[in-house]
Amino acid sequence: MRPATQLLTAVLALGVSLPVFAKDNPANNVQYESKFPNQYKTWKQTGESEALDDALGGDPNLVILWAGYGFAKDYNAPRGHLYAVTDVRTTLRTGAPMKEDEGPMPMACWSCKSPDVARLIKGEGEAEYFQGKWAKGGPEITNSIGCTDCHVAGTAKLRVSRPFAERAFETIGTPFAEADRTEQQNMVCGQCHVEYYFEKTADRPNWVKFPWDMGTSVDEIEVYFDSINFSDWTHKLSRAPMLKAQHPGYETTKLGAHGRNGVSCTYCHMPRVQNEKGKWFTSHKVGNPLDQFSDTCERCHTQSKEYFVEQMKTQKARVAELKKEAEAQLVNAHFEAAAAWEAGATEAQMAPALKDIRHAQWRWDFAIASHGVAAHAPQEALRILGTAINKAADARVKLVRILAENGVTQTVALPDISTKAKAQAVLGMDMDKMNADKAIFMEEVVPVWEADYKANNGG
Repeated sequence: MRPATQLLTAVLALGVSLPVFAKDNPANNVQYESKFPNQYKTWKQTGESEALDDALGGDPNLVILWAGYGFAKDYNAPRGHLYAVTDVRTTLRTGAPMKEDEGPMPMACWSCKSPDVARLIKGEGEAEYFQGKWAKGGPEITNSIGCTDCHVAGTAKLRVSRPFAERAFETIGTPFAEADRTEQQNMVCGQCHVEYYFEKTADRPNWVKFPWDMGTSVDEIEVYFDSINFSDWTHKLSRAPMLKAQHPGYETTKLGAHGRNGVSCTYCHMPRVQNEKGKWFTSHKVGNPLDQFSDTCERCHTQSKEYFVEQMKTQKARVAELKKEAEAQLVNAHFEAAAAWEAGATEAQMAPALKDIRHAQWRWDFAIASHGVAAHAPQEALRILGTAINKAADARVKLVRILAENGVTQTVALPDISTKAKAQAVLGMDMDKMNADKAIFMEEVVPVWEADYKANNGG
């Protein structure tokens, strides 16, 4: 292992570094410890999810499905709130910018990671906040997801702290101020656990927007994206104009049994518990409800924990089975499309097949990116994945015809993509350089950001 790669591995293993806090800064999480000690203590426990789960290593198909996009570089399963800033700094997707005007990602990539985001937007306005590259925000964003993301500073009063989220809720007819308590709780979580994209308009370049103009289902969002001819990237192999789902938990949860029956996110993930003195408070250790069974599921259900554990295993297995089938169809479709282009296919010939690939992968991604969907809305997950499989199969039928029309009658063979490294090599990705550059960034740039935050904010 190269020294730079060893350094990056060591940095990642450290997990969360102690944040730098500024005096009288509303984004400063630690200042609320004395007033809300129980909530603060449990919030810090979100840092117990230390392990990094390499999703690409576990499923190399993902590298091919996201070919040409940042997620093919690395993608780790999400960790607790306390890791939000650490993880966005260390992921290869944000690159290794040595200056604030270097790429590859825009400033908008900070938008769900820190209460400093709401502080900056309030202080300078959205137009200034969204201006520029991701590295611009480094010296001003240090505090991880915390108190004022969800609450009015110094109080327990709920709030939506992102203006772009406020606009989205108004779009679907439920302004935050007019929502009931349960829905307000969902909206607070839904500021971040939601599908979004970066606008590409002249007046709002790279602003965050929720694509809810036509509704919040996977089908309605697909129609919306098609209507504005939006794509997140062009696939490196198939050249299809692709959509990347983010984490549409808010949208999918609404369609499950809990969502339909008015159960808020907090009932299951932030239950009311008692401290050692018997005082009731809301736990901020957001996590798996089965880990706090007596405080979550057991308050409404009579079945045993063992029953729900087995039920979750069954539901996850069914979702995983269709996920795997959809991925197999899509991986083949991307390579078959690449072969068709190489054989001389025209854009007119390819357009219908590429549209099918776009729609199939969007639906697959919407299902798998909605973390916890096997628990939140398993029937919707299976429906979405079923349509993804059908659309990918439709694409492949079209591609067989296109290949034949261009003289290719034999089956398109897949290269060896059995591991993450092999799949990345097939795409020509120089992972050694990416890791080395990131290690330099973590060693030389991030400490400067931390020092600048302290100097700029009086801490």
